[in-house]
Amino acid sequence: MPLAAPKERKSKPKLNPWLFFRRGLRLRCPECGHVRIFKPWRATRTLDDWFRPLDGCPNCNYKYEPEEGYFLVATWVMNYAVVVGFGFLLAFLIEIFLSPPLLVEIAAVIIPMPILSLLLVRHSKSLFIALDHYCDPKKKGDELG
Repeated sequence: MPLAAPKERKSKPKLNPWLFFRRGLRLRCPECGHVRIFKPWRATRTLDDWFRPLDGCPNCNYKYEPEEGYFLVATWVMNYAVVVGFGFLLAFLIEIFLSPPLLVEIAAVIIPMPILSLLLVRHSKSLFIALDHYCDPKKKGDELG
């Protein structure tokens, strides 16, 4: 009985995690890297415009929000962890170097936290999209919803 020829294994292209990280920081599509994920800040008119990503990339058809609740992890883990970490670091530094009264320290820490959270929400969502695409890459033409 003749031996069967070995099946060719399709090798996956090696993905560069830094490429996805850079695209996430630049708020660009993780697949092609050319199209914005969010409206430009000058074009935002409401908080919904600020928080909500566009539907998808017109260049490569990558869908940014494939299902309802997709960004829950990005909001709670990535954004919340950075903001709370910043708050703890700021409180620690203020206490060491200035030692103000407690209410002054609380105000100095609490006031910047919502502002920082609003500034970081887009980046946390964009980095989450990039991380998800790196871990579970979707090919062009895949149904994402």
